[in-house]
Amino acid sequence: MDYKDTLLMPKTDFPMRGNLPKKEPDIQAKWEEMNIYEKVMKHTEGRPLFVLHDGPPYANGDLHMGHALNKTLKDIINRFKSMSGYHAPYVPGWDTHGLPIEQQLTKKGVKRKEMSVAEFRKLCAEYAHQQVDRQRKEFKRLGVRGDWDHPYLTLKPEYEAEQIKVFGEMAKKGYIYKGKKPVYWSPSSESALAEAEIEYKDVKSPSIYVAFDVKDGKGVLDTDTKIVIWTTTPWTIPANLGIAVNPDINYAVAKVDGQKYLVAEALLEEVSAELEWENPQIVQTIPGKDLEYIVAKHPLYGRDSLVMLGDHVTTDSGTGCVHTAPGHGEDDFIIGQKYGLDVLCPVNDKGVMTEEAPGFEGLFYEKANKSIGEALEKAGALLKLKFLKHSYPHDWRTKKPVIFRATAQWFASIEMFRGEILDAIKDVKWTPVWGETRLYNMIRDRGDWCISRQRAWGVPIPVFYAENGEAIITEETIRHVSDLFRAHGSNVWFEREAKDLLPEGFTHPGSPNGKFTKENDIMDVWFDSGSSHQGVLVGRKGLKRPADLYLEGSDQYRGWFNSSLITSVAVTGRAPYDGVLSHGFVLDGEGRKMSKSIGNVILPDKVVNQLGADIIRLWVASVDYQADVRVSNDILKQVSEVYRKIRNTFRFMLGNLNDFDPAKNKVAYQDLREVDQFMLIKLNKLVKEVREAYEKYEFATIYHAVNNFCAVDLSSFYMDFAKDVLYIELKDNAERRAMQSVLYECLVALTKLLAPILPHTADEVWQYVPGAAEESVQLTDMPEYVDYPNAAELEEKWQAFMALRDDVLKALEVARNEKVIGKSLTAKVTLYVNDDTRKLLDSISESKKQLFIVSGFEVAGSVEDAPENALKLEHGAIVVEKAEGETCERCWVVTPEVGHDHDHPTLCPRCAAVVKQLNAQV
Repeated sequence: MDYKDTLLMPKTDFPMRGNLPKKEPDIQAKWEEMNIYEKVMKHTEGRPLFVLHDGPPYANGDLHMGHALNKTLKDIINRFKSMSGYHAPYVPGWDTHGLPIEQQLTKKGVKRKEMSVAEFRKLCAEYAHQQVDRQRKEFKRLGVRGDWDHPYLTLKPEYEAEQIKVFGEMAKKGYIYKGKKPVYWSPSSESALAEAEIEYKDVKSPSIYVAFDVKDGKGVLDTDTKIVIWTTTPWTIPANLGIAVNPDINYAVAKVDGQKYLVAEALLEEVSAELEWENPQIVQTIPGKDLEYIVAKHPLYGRDSLVMLGDHVTTDSGTGCVHTAPGHGEDDFIIGQKYGLDVLCPVNDKGVMTEEAPGFEGLFYEKANKSIGEALEKAGALLKLKFLKHSYPHDWRTKKPVIFRATAQWFASIEMFRGEILDAIKDVKWTPVWGETRLYNMIRDRGDWCISRQRAWGVPIPVFYAENGEAIITEETIRHVSDLFRAHGSNVWFEREAKDLLPEGFTHPGSPNGKFTKENDIMDVWFDSGSSHQGVLVGRKGLKRPADLYLEGSDQYRGWFNSSLITSVAVTGRAPYDGVLSHGFVLDGEGRKMSKSIGNVILPDKVVNQLGADIIRLWVASVDYQADVRVSNDILKQVSEVYRKIRNTFRFMLGNLNDFDPAKNKVAYQDLREVDQFMLIKLNKLVKEVREAYEKYEFATIYHAVNNFCAVDLSSFYMDFAKDVLYIELKDNAERRAMQSVLYECLVALTKLLAPILPHTADEVWQYVPGAAEESVQLTDMPEYVDYPNAAELEEKWQAFMALRDDVLKALEVARNEKVIGKSLTAKVTLYVNDDTRKLLDSISESKKQLFIVSGFEVAGSVEDAPENALKLEHGAIVVEKAEGETCERCWVVTPEVGHDHDHPTLCPRCAAVVKQLNAQV
């Protein structure tokens, strides 16, 4: 007879190959059909609420690996929370206003100037919706579970209505004001920018030293003295109205070739070297405070340039005398206000010099540098010109330089409630912990927030103006505009006249004729997304403010974390989040930024189509995401290999449970052998470690722990020696059912533990799990940690055995390399051990031959008795030799007892007995 047919070999329809790109869409179609999100919400209803609030990605373009990292991290957390005792709704969102959408339409040939603002905005909305649909599809393909049919969009009327309420509440508290002060201005965007919209790049700029003649020395300086300033922005010289000095610095008047110059004494040597002064003679030293109110003469226009005292002046570089243009710098503006200077800004929206800069009008500010330098040289005021490479602010969208430019803008005061914001930061749990310091320092040092933008596509600033120019922001007007936006969307602002946007019968003392105008500026998009705690957490049923967690990239400390914190503290007095978790950026395999020009960009869509979403998700779980992470084809191949091992582990367990019914065949823990109990203790430790790692958001710990459990505890140990029982014994053999019970517990626990990370694979496995009642693993809960009474003692004992087993496996490997044996079942192992190891082996009732997967085993004596050919290792001396006897045709064990049974002469006694019982059953 063919003895192969008598073996209980693994049987399962669970495929060895994942074939994820083809299979995942089918699994997702099933989720869609069963409405899995709603089913999970129903399943977890009534549990404590956990809200991870989604930071809105921008609705433009394909997803990149940063998006995949971000959304997968969120999904892992939400899936774990819903399987561990929480109700975790997830409302995804999109940021849908802003300049990039306007630019995309322009690229597509939309003639902005040939249509009304309202018509243009409708096209922007259409484009944004298209991008949302496109990105939503890609996010869903990654397996991200959420309320995708009802996302929040910053362009939705109900969202805009809530945003207006946030603005109104801040205005009511006096935090909103209009002022003319220098802000970051982008000539390429023709709009003001916030700090969050600035990035820095190295540029080459002209660096000039300029001499200002003293006009009125106030009895301190002679009028034949020249004050020396230094600047890297020559184009701001036409806007000069003053010179700042530090009251606590000493200044020196140095005579060079008969001419007297004033510079900081500490910088004289450096300035002399730069300007090639030979043997400058100090003829006078003056404390900075004595220079106040001295009047110098503008080198091009002859107007007064006032000397003022400012603490911002240092001796780090330059001359210690700082050129001051109140219309083009924050420190300049502040000191100019203190001394009553005008706010002169001779540069228009496009960055072009105006008639307020005589001689340079019509020149783009960068091109004006050269002309201004030539004019200064002609006037005899230019002491030195050279070029300097330095870091300079750029518009993060257009990638072009920005300038400081004074314009009338709307601001949200930070100064008025900075202390409250800083206190709120301390009440938040920050992961990593350095996030707290980072945001604290940003808020501590930031100026007031410029919230107005001179664009079309955004939420209008809901301000009206009376005939006398007074700004009108009242509770009545805010409530009315909010209601209008909720009913009609913010486009109504551009479709109606001011009088039709005001409450019926509205009057104001500043408008005796009943005429009103409206603000044309829109709000900074960071105000849009920063209002989501009101628009979503409060505006949506079933959520809560504060959220439990905000999770975004580390760039959002200056972005969404920042703007959300400011608006929330302004409105509620506290942060909108109890916890903040940030992740790093995605780099290529060599640690470089991904760039189309380098050709190192990896797109999630391509990876999904080649390898599957679960591979991306497993990669996310494998990296230390709190720092910058790397991804490449080689890295993804390594992750795929780990996935393959995990999948094969699932397949082995499923194959060996094909005749197992947990309701009938499951063996209780107390009735298991020690080795089986040991495996459940190891599984139990894994459950504890993985659950704790999920709680701490340490997913790489899970990746390594599960991989190690599958590869070492299961594949290399338990499943390896289990084959001799699972395949060979009768179906209902007690040891076999015991081992199946352990494999069943491992299968169920691993499927649940991996469900948040590998949802497609876990759900696929779940369809094959014996006795699984739920239609999806997503409708189950995480395995619980069990407190086994004998766990510590049993683990200590069996860990000692595993150490001994490692030595035996090393000895077998040496013997195999020396051609003493072939497979381990052809070997006999003889041990020479100390008393402790002998006692350990005596206490183990399980078959040592099975545990070591050998055909012969004995303990022959102490280590001292070992023959010379014994391999001496840590736990004893080991002799490996060829086992005596014949190979059993059925179980492959080598034993002299093969042939003792006349009916089955090629079998060992154990196999012969099993076959006879099988024949008797037939």
